[in-house]
Amino acid sequence: MTFKTILVQCDASDAATSRMVSACDVARRSGAHLVGLHVNVPFELPLGISHTSFDMEKFCSECRAAVRADAEKSAACFRQAVANQGLSFEWREIEYRPDAVVAYARYADLIVVGRSDPDAPIAGIPADLAEAVALNSGRAVLVIPHRGSLAIPGKTVLLCWKDSREAARAAADALPFLQAAEQVIVLTIGITPSLKDEESPAGIKAIAWLVRHGVKAIGHHQNGADGDAGAFILSRAQDLGVDLIVMGAYGHSRLREVVLGGASRTVLAGMKVPVFMAH
Repeated sequence: MTFKTILVQCDASDAATSRMVSACDVARRSGAHLVGLHVNVPFELPLGISHTSFDMEKFCSECRAAVRADAEKSAACFRQAVANQGLSFEWREIEYRPDAVVAYARYADLIVVGRSDPDAPIAGIPADLAEAVALNSGRAVLVIPHRGSLAIPGKTVLLCWKDSREAARAAADALPFLQAAEQVIVLTIGITPSLKDEESPAGIKAIAWLVRHGVKAIGHHQNGADGDAGAFILSRAQDLGVDLIVMGAYGHSRLREVVLGGASRTVLAGMKVPVFMAH
């Protein structure tokens, strides 16, 4: 499998630059068509403001101008990222609706989204956008931290493995990254005191499958309770110097409601390197 269409979520934030650069790098490496998607955020009248207390026409005009300025900044950032990259690309600008990014995501192989900065949220961009896309789109999602380097992710990959549909789906979807990596560390977690670090039965089977796909994989078992899985993943990622985490997205989602499992939620909240997720 290769990525032939990559969709990157674009906005006017400073963090969008690293997201677009990462998307360009992956598209170039995959020979993929890149789609930049900007969602125009609707403006709303502030609570407690009456229609007669100020110039409504002026307010609406200023809000429309701000929305237009954000779209133009987002487009300019995207054009700068793709310039001289030799990529096939297109720009899409759509009006806001709750499932806008999810709807477009179904026509791509990989979706590159940003993780919201809790200290600088973007008006109209849901804080759980990454989760919603992962759980609702049926596509793989590459989540880029709001802070971090612009390096291509995937030199050393931590593949979080368990005997589950979500983990199998994430590993299969991530094969282009896994095959290109210099090393893939298959992490299994469970209370198995009799096993050595590399001897998880599920991990051994996963490694054998990966090796047949040309992946340079080794095992790493972490003893511990399943409830601590997210913290273990983040800790091992830092200790092992990985630059990409691959994991299944556990949870369920309906429009306007996203409920992630504990490990998925913990990893997204504390991520410092890109996270590849599939559900």
